[in-house]
Amino acid sequence: MDTQNVIIIGGGAAGLSGALYLARAGLKPLLFAGSPPGGQLMLTTDVENFPGQDAILGPNLIETMRKQAIKFGTTIIDENVKSVKIGSDQLKSAESASGKTYVSKALIIATGAKALWMGLPSETRLRGKGVSACATCDGFFFKNKVVAIIGGGDSALEEALTLTKFASKVYVIHRRAEFKASKIMQKRVLGHEKIEVIWNAQVLEVVGQLKVESLKLKVPEGEKTIEVSGVFVAIGHRPDTDLFKELIELDEKGYVMTVNTIALENLKFEILNLKSNIDEENALKIKNLKLKIQKFDTTYGTQTSASGVFGAGDCVDHVYKQASTAAGMGVQAALDAERWLENN
Repeated sequence: MDTQNVIIIGGGAAGLSGALYLARAGLKPLLFAGSPPGGQLMLTTDVENFPGQDAILGPNLIETMRKQAIKFGTTIIDENVKSVKIGSDQLKSAESASGKTYVSKALIIATGAKALWMGLPSETRLRGKGVSACATCDGFFFKNKVVAIIGGGDSALEEALTLTKFASKVYVIHRRAEFKASKIMQKRVLGHEKIEVIWNAQVLEVVGQLKVESLKLKVPEGEKTIEVSGVFVAIGHRPDTDLFKELIELDEKGYVMTVNTIALENLKFEILNLKSNIDEENALKIKNLKLKIQKFDTTYGTQTSASGVFGAGDCVDHVYKQASTAAGMGVQAALDAERWLENN
């Protein structure tokens, strides 16, 4: 069985950018793009904030990146990976959905994260036609229009504030009588003149055939319909990292921990310690973090707790979640993997 230099798991912006750099370095990476391939960009319509592209459809952007990676020597397999192993000899293996096993020296995890949805047929039908999970990506398309945010956490309120830069009015639809977001975020949202909160509300249907026209809600008084042009679902993301639970360190939400992310987490607690703001809960988190830190080789910023295994994109990043930041992380992981191969 031939041993690959690098296997990349993930066919989105992070994986394809990493593949491009490794291919141009002559390392002939093998990339599992998944089935269906392409990541979250395949669910996106117009992309206007990817550097170098004035406007491009998400699937077309992925296709362009795939062609470029293949041009320089990447092999792409449009299958999911059903198991991963790291041998005692540091070799990594990935078994495809079709049952074939591939072995490599290094591995890049770029499996992404999926937005959580409400599970409504109307939401699925209108996804990309007014229904979105990213205000930063799509808010620009709703200038001077009325939109709604679904959710009540920090991310939802941050998205609501982002939308006020474009929309004429922003409804925040929350299923409870109070937010679970931080006090400062609550204060900003509740005090904003463009934002109206609808409490104790459940979305029954996103109304519209070719585009979003309104939202049908269940409220304590009965049913209520509000006219909106856009619906932004902000009830969380789930990293696609189940394959790696027993292999590398993940954070409490399942995101891949790298040297860069664990260093930032450690710094946060160090600052809390300096300010004497360590309570019992944070003290336990610090203890657990210190145990994890011992497993990391700090030579490579994108390396995980396993030697020669690197992480990139939305399976690592739960803050920015943009195609361009994922692409940048993919490049970092590729450069780290290249250097790791030179030294091992």
